[in-house]
Amino acid sequence: MPDVKTTWGPLGDRFDDYDARITTTLARIGVPVLRLGLGVVFLWFGILKFFPGLSPAQDLATRTMEKLSLGLVTPDVALPILAAWETLIGLGLLTGRFLRATLLLLAVQMAGTLTPLLLFPGEAFTSFPIAPTLEGQYIIKNIVLIGAALAVGATVRGGRLVPEAGDVDQPSGNGKREGGRRTD
Repeated sequence: MPDVKTTWGPLGDRFDDYDARITTTLARIGVPVLRLGLGVVFLWFGILKFFPGLSPAQDLATRTMEKLSLGLVTPDVALPILAAWETLIGLGLLTGRFLRATLLLLAVQMAGTLTPLLLFPGEAFTSFPIAPTLEGQYIIKNIVLIGAALAVGATVRGGRLVPEAGDVDQPSGNGKREGGRRTD
């Protein structure tokens, strides 16, 4: 692909400057926006579960917990547990505190949310595994939440997005990156 600066001359220089500014801004705010967005979703969905009948996922979620626990956790017990669990995840993501523990809770919760696809395929698909029902679509969209959580998790130890590949410190050859980041 031809270089914008070469092809468009001075207009290409201006475009490249704007593009660099936008990309730098996106690299700076992208992960915090993901974290806050995840926090809002989990807090909102968690709070809904404190009020039986408000969450469209409540029946499938509580039956999944009952089946996974071999009947030990009944739906009337499962619902407040799920409500508290998701609310804690939301609060952890929104505040940015205890992110490692929050992301662990999120990982366990996400594993649980995907299991209805296997436990209740008749409710998750009209034609397994091609055509998901509305409930199946609700579950499958969690793949995006998992990806967002992975991006947030990559920054827990100080990682960050960079606007251009050249902005990443290069390995020095001795198992460390310039600036002290390890490469192994």
